[in-house]
Amino acid sequence: MNTVCISASNMARSGGQSVSLQICRKIADTVEHGQSSCEILDLRDFPLSPCVGCGGCFDSRRCCQDAAFNGIYDKLAAADALFIVSPHYAPIPAKLCMLLEKMEEITFLHWWKDNAYQSELYRLPAGIISHGGGGDWALKSYKAMVNDTIANALETIQCAVVPYDKEWDTGISLPVSAVREGDSVFPLQEYDWVSVDMKIQEYVELVLERACTRK
Repeated sequence: MNTVCISASNMARSGGQSVSLQICRKIADTVEHGQSSCEILDLRDFPLSPCVGCGGCFDSRRCCQDAAFNGIYDKLAAADALFIVSPHYAPIPAKLCMLLEKMEEITFLHWWKDNAYQSELYRLPAGIISHGGGGDWALKSYKAMVNDTIANALETIQCAVVPYDKEWDTGISLPVSAVREGDSVFPLQEYDWVSVDMKIQEYVELVLERACTRK
């Protein structure tokens, strides 16, 4: 099974310590423990550009102006499962918006001409994991602003967003355990990685189960 995990953070300063990237690594550990492969795509490494609505993607099903996007889309089209890990920004990171809007445009233009159209990501099981600077009290707002926003786009692209449970029907959100002052202008966020690991593992297994039944 081939899994792709997208780290959506824009934060260059965090480097390899990016929380999104750390969560992706934990997802990969769970996936690879089950003898499947997982490729992490750090969006900071891709010079994506916004969709300008030129319509050139109708014939090629790829963006005629963005090779970086095409490389990601090719990987997603070949995947058996997808995970998107996103921090709460305004509400989601800019590069993730660019990626989703181009996939939506490709799907919409073909669906508009043929309502029976099935995208290359049709029924691709997708897991969404959000996080931010708040504790448990903030998780519902992260769900509404991050998970639900991403889920809406993925459903337009015809992916199958995998719920965690009835309440968390668009994935999971991870709280910080503490926030403290540091040397930088940015706050230092601390996580209870033991409990976070358990929740990530549980959700990853749900997504992989869905991938096994995809037809």
